[in-house]
Amino acid sequence: MNTGAFDPIGAICARARDAGAWVHVDGAFGLWARTPPRLAPLAQGIEQADSWSTDAHKWLNMPYDCGLAFVRDRTALPAAMAITAEYLPTDTPFRNPSDYTPELSRRARGVEVWAALRSLGRSGLAEMIERGCRAAARFARQLSEAGCEILNEVVLNQVLVSFGSPERARQVIDGVQADGTCWCGGTVWQGRTAMRISVCGWSTTETDVDRSVAAILRVARSLP
Repeated sequence: MNTGAFDPIGAICARARDAGAWVHVDGAFGLWARTPPRLAPLAQGIEQADSWSTDAHKWLNMPYDCGLAFVRDRTALPAAMAITAEYLPTDTPFRNPSDYTPELSRRARGVEVWAALRSLGRSGLAEMIERGCRAAARFARQLSEAGCEILNEVVLNQVLVSFGSPERARQVIDGVQADGTCWCGGTVWQGRTAMRISVCGWSTTETDVDRSVAAILRVARSLP
C-alpha cells in the first residue's frame, strides 16, 4: 500500500495451500492492476487466492464507504454473515444481500459502483488506471530531477519522496497541505519519514502534476 509493490502472489498461494491456510489478498489498489494489459502481470497469481478485497473509493472515485469483498467459496459469506430474526423475511427468489455483509441497514452503494463500471467499461477503466500510473511516474521523474530522493520503485500509482530528516519531511508535508495546490500525506517506510503521493483522481492531468510538483518544490526550497 505504501509503495505499490506486488508480492509473488502465486508462490505465496502455493505454499499456503500446501499448509492448508486461507489466503486473503488486500487489493485496495493492486487488484485493479489486472485491468490494463500492461499492468496485469504485476498481479499474476492473484486468482489463486481464496478471497480478495478492494476499494471503490480509490480508483473508481466512489464514496468512501464503498468496499468490495469477493470469496471463492460461495458458502463462506452466508455462513459467516447471515442473521435471522422473526421480523426479517428471508424467503425471497432473489439473492438476499443481508447474507453477504456485516451491515443490515445500508444505502445502495452497489448502484454507484455499477454505474461507474457500466459507464467506463473495461477499456475506460484500464485507461483511467494507466493514466494514474503515468501521472505517478511523472511525479517521480520531475521530483527526482529536481534533487528529491524517490524511495520506492514506482510501478503503480504510489510515490514516496524523502526530503532528508523526519522533521524536514513533516515540514514539507504540512506546507504543501497548507498551500492547497494538492494534498499529499506522510508515511514511514523502512524507518524513513516520507511524503506519500497517491494518484487516483479520475480528472488528474499532466498539468495538475506539473503544478503540484512546482508547489512541492516551492515549499521545500522555502525551508531553511
